[in-house]
Amino acid sequence: MNTHYMHSLDWMILAIYFIILLAIGVWASSKRKKEGSLFLAEHSLRWHHIGFSMWGTNVGPSMLIASASAGFTTGIVSGNYAWYAFVFIALLAFVFAPRYLGAKVHTLPEFMGLRFGQSTRNILAWYTIVTIIISWLALTLFAGGILIRQVFDIPMWMSALVLLIISAFFTMLGGLKAVAYTNVYQMVLLIVVSLTLVIIGLDRVGGVSALVAKVPADYWVMFKPNTDEAFPWLPIILGYPVMGIWFWCTDQSMVQPVLAAKDLREGQLGTNFTGWLKILDVALYILPGIICFALFPTLENPDEAYLTMVENLFPVGMVGLVFAVLTACLVSTIGSALNALSTVFTMDVYVKNFKPGAPQWEINLVGRLVTIIGAALAIVLTIAIDAIKGLNLFNVFQSVLGFIAPPMAAVFVLGIFWKRTTTRAANFALTVGTIFCLTVGILYLWPPEWLQFPWPHFMLLSFELFVILVVSMVVISLTDKDKTVYEIPAPVHESQSRLAIGLWIALAVVMIGLYVYFN
Repeated sequence: MNTHYMHSLDWMILAIYFIILLAIGVWASSKRKKEGSLFLAEHSLRWHHIGFSMWGTNVGPSMLIASASAGFTTGIVSGNYAWYAFVFIALLAFVFAPRYLGAKVHTLPEFMGLRFGQSTRNILAWYTIVTIIISWLALTLFAGGILIRQVFDIPMWMSALVLLIISAFFTMLGGLKAVAYTNVYQMVLLIVVSLTLVIIGLDRVGGVSALVAKVPADYWVMFKPNTDEAFPWLPIILGYPVMGIWFWCTDQSMVQPVLAAKDLREGQLGTNFTGWLKILDVALYILPGIICFALFPTLENPDEAYLTMVENLFPVGMVGLVFAVLTACLVSTIGSALNALSTVFTMDVYVKNFKPGAPQWEINLVGRLVTIIGAALAIVLTIAIDAIKGLNLFNVFQSVLGFIAPPMAAVFVLGIFWKRTTTRAANFALTVGTIFCLTVGILYLWPPEWLQFPWPHFMLLSFELFVILVVSMVVISLTDKDKTVYEIPAPVHESQSRLAIGLWIALAVVMIGLYVYFN
């Protein structure tokens, strides 16, 4: 999508989008108490804020482009990453969230500090800070920078800077409350624009039956045979849970809106809403790629499927709206990540280790400074990533996430479900386990000549690493001489909401129905 696709009406619509976005951000910030915390929105978030925030954090522009690309080449099978997630979002709602809210924590390292002691909290805090800067900030900026560079024809550092200034503005002005309120507006806009694209595309193809006739039959199945190179069913069934638990239940950027819930009921309704929104991923992001295959089967680069649809199907004005949506995805993800970064550093490193009795104004000041420093680091990393030539870096980083997940998933699962897990076992998994997993990941992505053999699918590898770490932690815990016992933080004592349970059962029934129908 080059600048010549943007007409004066497009630019005007883009300007209106930003004016509304800034107005919502300023309004949300004015609702924050003068000396209230920036980090947990004074525990005021309702179900719709939580649902849209979690979904918005998850939907980057790279995901829009990658999903349409996957739809173009393989059909709906990559929708497993969206639909299978409901199991782990439910695990967050009913297993993890009650304990997080019961412990009254700001961060997940703080929660693990209650479970395993200060040493684990320190390790986990730095682990979280590094993953947020690399996987959430630098990667999202890199993907978004490519888009903005295409449209505005400006260098990568400048496009990354523009995005960071907008996102950091909300994070510093109103903290999580401003991020959550602007996310609602941005995600509603995203749904409207993506749905319009699908409807126009279906109309151009000639309807649903015409679309089914024009694409291969296996484009409509969720489980491919194990011989399929890209999406074999067994690695997805076994490997996705490792990434799912890490991503949906233990990642600070994803879980922070739930930590800020008004109460457990709002948290469970909000996560349920995220589950329903995830159903839309296939219809809004993957389906445009399938429609593109039916309309433009000779397209050489599948990564251009989404923008090809936009350029060919949308009238003047709508292109500006699409660019507003892509920017919205970026601002949403980066805003959530910056807020999570400043929360973890301020509460787990600064307040805990340097200034335990710091007043709220000082905590907020440090949070704002960390936002600026984190943003600057992310820009440096984005430029560094952009300088590496000849690699499909995006695919590389996607599989790297499969190697980051096992240590966190193992520590949280055993930490909550097995009270005999010791501090030494947790620290082993977070340090030695992480080094081991990343080494395997590097050898998998860039195998030396002596390691040229058929590797298992990276999702299966992720599952195998998780099993190795769990077994190691069990052995260490059983043989550990240090018998210091930390209690597993008790869940919040609130009667379960019948509405939340009913909606979760309804979601499970719909998801099982969808899986049966698409196989």
